[in-house]
Amino acid sequence: MDLLAQIKNKAKTLSQTIVLPESHDERTLHAASIAAREGLANIKLIGNPAKITSDFERLGLTNLDKITIIDPENYSELPKYAGIMAELRKAKGMTVEKALGELKNPLYLATMMVKAGDADGEVAGADNATGDVLRPAFQYVKTLPGISVVSGAFVMILKDESFGHNGIMVFADCAVHPDPTARELAEIAVATGKTTRAIAGFEPKIAMLSFSTKGSASHAMVDKVVEATKLAKEMAPDMQIEGELQADAAIIAAIGKKKAPGSTIAGEANVLVFPDLQSGNIAYKLVQRLADAEAIGPVLQGMAAPINDLSRGCSVSDIVNLIAITANQAAAK
Repeated sequence: MDLLAQIKNKAKTLSQTIVLPESHDERTLHAASIAAREGLANIKLIGNPAKITSDFERLGLTNLDKITIIDPENYSELPKYAGIMAELRKAKGMTVEKALGELKNPLYLATMMVKAGDADGEVAGADNATGDVLRPAFQYVKTLPGISVVSGAFVMILKDESFGHNGIMVFADCAVHPDPTARELAEIAVATGKTTRAIAGFEPKIAMLSFSTKGSASHAMVDKVVEATKLAKEMAPDMQIEGELQADAAIIAAIGKKKAPGSTIAGEANVLVFPDLQSGNIAYKLVQRLADAEAIGPVLQGMAAPINDLSRGCSVSDIVNLIAITANQAAAK
Protein backbone atom coordinates (compact mmCIF):
# COMPACT_ATOMS: atom_id res chain seq x y z
CA MET A 1 0.00 0.00 0.00
CA ASP A 2 1.44 3.38 -0.98
CA LEU A 3 1.79 6.25 1.46
CA LEU A 4 -1.19 8.26 0.22
CA ALA A 5 -3.41 5.21 0.54
CA GLN A 6 -2.16 4.73 4.10
CA ILE A 7 -2.83 8.39 4.91
CA LYS A 8 -6.36 8.15 3.52
CA ASN A 9 -7.12 4.88 5.29
CA LYS A 10 -5.98 6.37 8.57
CA ALA A 11 -8.03 9.52 7.97
CA LYS A 12 -11.15 7.37 7.59
CA THR A 13 -10.72 6.13 11.16
CA LEU A 14 -10.22 9.56 12.73
CA SER A 15 -13.56 11.37 12.14
CA GLN A 16 -11.90 14.79 12.00
CA THR A 17 -13.82 17.85 10.85
CA ILE A 18 -12.20 19.84 8.05
CA VAL A 19 -13.54 23.19 6.87
CA LEU A 20 -13.25 24.32 3.25
CA PRO A 21 -13.86 28.07 2.81
CA GLU A 22 -13.66 28.21 -1.00
CA SER A 23 -17.04 26.84 -2.05
CA HIS A 24 -17.02 29.20 -5.06
CA ASP A 25 -14.19 27.08 -6.54
CA GLU A 26 -15.44 24.09 -8.53
CA ARG A 27 -12.38 21.97 -7.71
CA THR A 28 -13.14 22.44 -4.03
CA LEU A 29 -16.71 21.26 -4.56
CA HIS A 30 -15.52 18.16 -6.42
CA ALA A 31 -13.00 17.46 -3.65
CA ALA A 32 -15.64 17.94 -0.95
CA SER A 33 -17.90 15.44 -2.70
CA ILE A 34 -15.10 12.87 -2.98
CA ALA A 35 -13.90 13.35 0.60
CA ALA A 36 -17.45 12.95 1.89
CA ARG A 37 -18.01 9.83 -0.22
CA GLU A 38 -14.76 8.26 0.94
CA GLY A 39 -15.29 9.26 4.56
CA LEU A 40 -11.93 11.05 4.82
CA ALA A 41 -13.36 13.72 7.14
CA ASN A 42 -16.51 15.45 8.23
CA ILE A 43 -16.60 18.23 5.64
CA LYS A 44 -17.87 21.74 6.32
CA LEU A 45 -18.29 24.04 3.32
CA ILE A 46 -18.59 27.79 3.82
CA GLY A 47 -20.91 29.56 1.41
CA ASN A 48 -24.44 30.35 0.37
CA PRO A 49 -26.50 27.15 0.77
CA ALA A 50 -28.67 27.77 -2.29
CA LYS A 51 -25.65 28.42 -4.51
CA ILE A 52 -23.75 25.39 -3.22
CA THR A 53 -26.79 23.18 -3.79
CA SER A 54 -27.25 24.59 -7.28
CA ASP A 55 -23.55 24.13 -8.11
CA PHE A 56 -23.60 20.52 -6.91
CA GLU A 57 -26.58 19.82 -9.18
CA ARG A 58 -25.01 21.64 -12.13
CA LEU A 59 -21.72 19.73 -11.74
CA GLY A 60 -23.43 16.39 -11.21
CA LEU A 61 -21.92 15.99 -7.75
CA THR A 62 -23.29 13.82 -4.97
CA ASN A 63 -22.94 13.37 -1.21
CA LEU A 64 -24.08 16.89 -0.33
CA ASP A 65 -26.25 15.27 2.35
CA LYS A 66 -23.00 14.21 4.08
CA ILE A 67 -21.60 17.77 4.06
CA THR A 68 -22.40 20.57 6.49
CA ILE A 69 -22.93 23.95 4.82
CA ILE A 70 -22.01 27.01 6.87
CA ASP A 71 -23.86 30.13 5.74
CA PRO A 72 -21.65 33.10 6.67
CA GLU A 73 -24.64 35.42 6.61
CA ASN A 74 -26.72 33.46 9.12
CA TYR A 75 -24.32 31.34 11.18
CA SER A 76 -25.32 31.23 14.83
CA GLU A 77 -21.72 31.14 16.08
CA LEU A 78 -20.69 34.47 14.53
CA PRO A 79 -21.16 36.50 17.75
CA LYS A 80 -19.06 33.99 19.69
CA TYR A 81 -16.25 34.16 17.12
CA ALA A 82 -16.40 37.96 17.04
CA GLY A 83 -16.02 38.05 20.80
CA ILE A 84 -12.96 35.80 20.65
CA MET A 85 -11.41 37.93 17.91
CA ALA A 86 -12.05 41.16 19.79
CA GLU A 87 -10.45 39.78 22.94
CA LEU A 88 -7.39 38.35 21.18
CA ARG A 89 -6.63 41.51 19.22
CA LYS A 90 -8.00 44.27 21.42
CA ALA A 91 -4.48 45.73 21.62
CA LYS A 92 -4.67 46.13 17.84
CA GLY A 93 -7.97 47.97 18.07
CA MET A 94 -10.20 45.02 17.20
CA THR A 95 -13.82 45.36 18.28
CA VAL A 96 -16.78 43.02 18.03
CA GLU A 97 -18.21 45.17 15.24
CA LYS A 98 -14.97 45.07 13.24
CA ALA A 99 -14.67 41.33 13.85
CA LEU A 100 -18.17 40.71 12.51
CA GLY A 101 -17.09 42.53 9.36
CA GLU A 102 -13.96 40.37 9.00
CA LEU A 103 -16.04 37.23 9.47
CA LYS A 104 -17.79 37.97 6.18
CA ASN A 105 -14.52 36.77 4.64
CA PRO A 106 -14.74 32.93 4.51
CA LEU A 107 -11.01 32.63 5.27
CA TYR A 108 -11.48 34.42 8.58
CA LEU A 109 -14.63 32.47 9.36
CA ALA A 110 -12.89 29.16 8.65
CA THR A 111 -9.94 30.13 10.82
CA MET A 112 -12.21 31.04 13.72
CA MET A 113 -14.08 27.74 13.38
CA VAL A 114 -10.72 26.03 13.90
CA LYS A 115 -9.77 28.38 16.75
CA ALA A 116 -13.07 27.73 18.54
CA GLY A 117 -12.85 23.97 18.08
CA ASP A 118 -15.79 23.76 15.67
CA ALA A 119 -13.42 22.36 13.03
CA ASP A 120 -10.22 20.40 13.49
CA GLY A 121 -8.44 21.81 10.46
CA GLU A 122 -8.76 23.95 7.35
CA VAL A 123 -7.74 23.51 3.72
CA ALA A 124 -7.69 26.58 1.46
CA GLY A 125 -5.63 28.30 -1.20
CA ALA A 126 -7.18 26.94 -4.39
CA ASP A 127 -8.40 30.44 -5.15
CA ASN A 128 -6.53 32.58 -2.60
CA ALA A 129 -2.92 33.64 -2.22
CA THR A 130 -0.85 32.07 0.54
CA GLY A 131 -0.65 35.36 2.44
CA ASP A 132 -4.44 35.66 2.51
CA VAL A 133 -4.82 32.09 3.81
CA LEU A 134 -2.16 32.42 6.50
CA ARG A 135 -2.87 35.95 7.74
CA PRO A 136 -5.93 35.03 9.85
CA ALA A 137 -4.17 31.85 10.97
CA PHE A 138 -1.19 33.83 12.29
CA GLN A 139 -3.50 36.37 13.95
CA TYR A 140 -5.83 33.96 15.73
CA VAL A 141 -4.74 30.32 15.71
CA LYS A 142 -1.06 31.20 16.18
CA THR A 143 1.76 28.68 16.65
CA LEU A 144 2.24 25.70 18.95
CA PRO A 145 3.67 26.32 22.43
CA GLY A 146 7.45 26.55 22.16
CA ILE A 147 7.27 27.13 18.40
CA SER A 148 7.58 30.65 16.99
CA VAL A 149 7.84 29.89 13.29
CA VAL A 150 5.63 28.24 10.67
CA SER A 151 7.37 26.14 8.04
CA GLY A 152 6.49 23.94 5.10
CA ALA A 153 7.45 20.29 4.71
CA PHE A 154 7.31 18.09 1.63
CA VAL A 155 6.93 14.34 1.79
CA MET A 156 9.14 13.02 -1.01
CA ILE A 157 8.34 9.60 -2.44
CA LEU A 158 11.35 8.26 -4.32
CA LYS A 159 11.52 5.41 -6.81
CA ASP A 160 14.76 4.20 -5.19
CA GLU A 161 13.60 2.64 -1.92
CA SER A 162 17.16 2.42 -0.57
CA PHE A 163 16.91 6.07 0.50
CA GLY A 164 15.12 7.26 3.61
CA HIS A 165 12.38 5.04 4.97
CA ASN A 166 11.73 2.64 2.09
CA GLY A 167 12.03 5.50 -0.38
CA ILE A 168 10.11 8.05 1.69
CA MET A 169 11.80 11.20 2.97
CA VAL A 170 10.59 14.47 4.47
CA PHE A 171 12.21 17.79 3.48
CA ALA A 172 11.86 21.14 5.32
CA ASP A 173 11.64 24.08 5.23
CA CYS A 174 10.89 24.27 1.52
CA ALA A 175 8.04 26.75 1.48
CA VAL A 176 7.77 29.45 4.11
CA HIS A 177 10.63 30.96 6.14
CA PRO A 178 13.51 32.44 4.08
CA ASP A 179 16.35 32.70 6.60
CA PRO A 180 15.68 31.13 10.02
CA THR A 181 17.81 31.85 13.05
CA ALA A 182 19.44 28.95 14.86
CA ARG A 183 16.50 28.83 17.27
CA GLU A 184 13.96 28.92 14.45
CA LEU A 185 15.87 26.23 12.55
CA ALA A 186 15.75 24.02 15.64
CA GLU A 187 11.99 24.59 15.88
CA ILE A 188 11.61 23.66 12.20
CA ALA A 189 13.51 20.42 12.82
CA VAL A 190 11.30 19.44 15.75
CA ALA A 191 8.11 20.39 13.90
CA THR A 192 9.24 18.31 10.91
CA GLY A 193 9.86 15.34 13.17
CA LYS A 194 6.29 15.64 14.45
CA THR A 195 4.97 15.95 10.90
CA THR A 196 6.90 12.82 9.93
CA ARG A 197 5.31 10.84 12.75
CA ALA A 198 1.81 12.17 12.07
CA ILE A 199 1.75 11.83 8.30
CA ALA A 200 4.50 9.47 7.11
CA GLY A 201 4.07 7.18 10.09
CA PHE A 202 7.68 6.36 10.89
CA GLU A 203 10.24 7.54 13.41
CA PRO A 204 12.23 10.51 12.12
CA LYS A 205 15.99 10.37 11.69
CA ILE A 206 16.69 14.06 11.25
CA ALA A 207 19.79 15.38 9.49
CA MET A 208 20.57 19.07 9.93
CA LEU A 209 22.19 19.87 6.58
CA SER A 210 25.13 22.12 5.85
CA PHE A 211 28.09 22.34 3.47
CA SER A 212 30.15 20.99 6.38
CA THR A 213 30.19 17.66 8.18
CA LYS A 214 31.27 17.66 11.82
CA GLY A 215 33.60 20.61 11.54
CA SER A 216 35.01 19.98 8.08
CA ALA A 217 34.44 23.65 7.26
CA SER A 218 34.35 26.82 9.33
CA HIS A 219 31.82 29.57 8.64
CA ALA A 220 29.04 31.50 10.36
CA MET A 221 26.49 29.54 8.30
CA VAL A 222 27.90 26.29 9.68
CA ASP A 223 27.83 27.71 13.20
CA LYS A 224 24.10 28.34 12.81
CA VAL A 225 23.42 24.71 11.96
CA VAL A 226 25.62 23.47 14.81
CA GLU A 227 23.74 25.66 17.28
CA ALA A 228 20.38 24.67 15.80
CA THR A 229 21.26 20.99 16.20
CA LYS A 230 22.12 21.51 19.87
CA LEU A 231 18.88 23.40 20.52
CA ALA A 232 16.75 20.87 18.63
CA LYS A 233 18.15 18.00 20.71
CA GLU A 234 17.31 19.91 23.88
CA MET A 235 13.79 20.64 22.62
CA ALA A 236 13.07 17.07 21.56
CA PRO A 237 15.25 14.54 23.43
CA ASP A 238 12.98 11.76 22.15
CA MET A 239 13.99 12.42 18.53
CA GLN A 240 17.12 11.33 16.67
CA ILE A 241 18.72 14.56 15.42
CA GLU A 242 22.24 14.88 13.99
CA GLY A 243 24.24 17.73 12.56
CA GLU A 244 25.95 19.34 10.96
CA LEU A 245 25.96 16.95 7.99
CA GLN A 246 26.54 17.33 4.28
CA ALA A 247 23.77 15.87 2.13
CA ASP A 248 25.80 12.87 0.94
CA ALA A 249 26.88 12.04 4.50
CA ALA A 250 23.23 12.18 5.55
CA ILE A 251 21.85 9.76 2.97
CA ILE A 252 24.71 7.51 1.73
CA ALA A 253 25.79 4.92 4.29
CA ALA A 254 29.38 4.51 3.13
CA ILE A 255 29.97 8.26 3.06
CA GLY A 256 28.21 8.75 6.38
CA LYS A 257 30.44 6.19 8.09
CA LYS A 258 33.54 7.85 6.67
CA LYS A 259 32.62 11.47 7.37
CA ALA A 260 30.69 11.00 10.63
CA PRO A 261 31.88 7.78 12.28
CA GLY A 262 29.78 6.76 15.24
CA SER A 263 26.68 8.64 14.10
CA THR A 264 23.43 6.66 14.24
CA ILE A 265 21.85 8.87 11.59
CA ALA A 266 24.58 9.52 9.02
CA GLY A 267 23.76 7.57 5.88
CA GLU A 268 20.30 6.69 7.19
CA ALA A 269 18.53 10.04 7.45
CA ASN A 270 14.87 10.08 6.42
CA VAL A 271 14.27 13.75 7.31
CA LEU A 272 16.40 16.51 5.80
CA VAL A 273 16.31 19.95 7.40
CA PHE A 274 17.83 22.63 5.17
CA PRO A 275 19.62 25.67 6.59
CA ASP A 276 17.41 28.13 4.69
CA LEU A 277 14.44 28.31 2.37
CA GLN A 278 16.58 28.90 -0.71
CA SER A 279 18.44 25.59 -0.38
CA GLY A 280 15.32 23.68 0.68
CA ASN A 281 13.15 24.89 -2.16
CA ILE A 282 15.87 24.26 -4.75
CA ALA A 283 16.57 20.80 -3.37
CA TYR A 284 13.00 19.50 -3.35
CA LYS A 285 12.37 20.74 -6.89
CA LEU A 286 15.58 19.15 -8.18
CA VAL A 287 14.77 15.82 -6.52
CA GLN A 288 11.21 15.98 -7.80
CA ARG A 289 12.31 16.57 -11.40
CA LEU A 290 15.64 14.75 -11.72
CA ALA A 291 14.66 11.69 -9.67
CA ASP A 292 11.04 11.69 -10.88
CA ALA A 293 9.96 11.76 -7.23
CA GLU A 294 6.47 12.54 -6.02
CA ALA A 295 6.38 15.63 -3.80
CA ILE A 296 3.41 15.82 -1.43
CA GLY A 297 2.98 19.25 0.10
CA PRO A 298 3.72 21.76 1.26
CA VAL A 299 2.34 20.60 4.58
CA LEU A 300 2.32 23.59 6.91
CA GLN A 301 3.66 22.84 10.36
CA GLY A 302 4.09 24.72 13.57
CA MET A 303 0.50 26.04 13.78
CA ALA A 304 -1.51 25.30 16.93
CA ALA A 305 -4.03 23.61 14.63
CA PRO A 306 -3.54 22.49 11.02
CA ILE A 307 -4.34 25.10 8.40
CA ASN A 308 -2.95 24.02 5.06
CA ASP A 309 -2.42 26.09 1.94
CA LEU A 310 -2.98 24.78 -1.58
CA SER A 311 -1.35 25.95 -4.76
CA ARG A 312 -3.76 27.93 -6.91
CA GLY A 313 -2.86 25.51 -9.70
CA CYS A 314 -3.96 22.52 -7.63
CA SER A 315 -6.00 19.63 -8.95
CA VAL A 316 -9.05 18.04 -7.36
CA SER A 317 -6.90 15.13 -6.22
CA ASP A 318 -4.45 17.57 -4.59
CA ILE A 319 -7.29 18.98 -2.49
CA VAL A 320 -8.57 15.52 -1.55
CA ASN A 321 -5.07 14.43 -0.53
CA LEU A 322 -4.55 17.56 1.59
CA ILE A 323 -7.88 17.01 3.34
CA ALA A 324 -6.66 13.54 4.37
CA ILE A 325 -3.26 14.88 5.41
CA THR A 326 -4.88 17.65 7.46
CA ALA A 327 -7.08 15.11 9.21
CA ASN A 328 -3.98 13.11 10.17
CA GLN A 329 -2.26 16.25 11.45
CA ALA A 330 -5.29 17.31 13.46
CA ALA A 331 -5.55 13.96 15.21
CA ALA A 332 -1.87 14.03 16.13
CA LYS A 333 -1.68 17.57 17.56
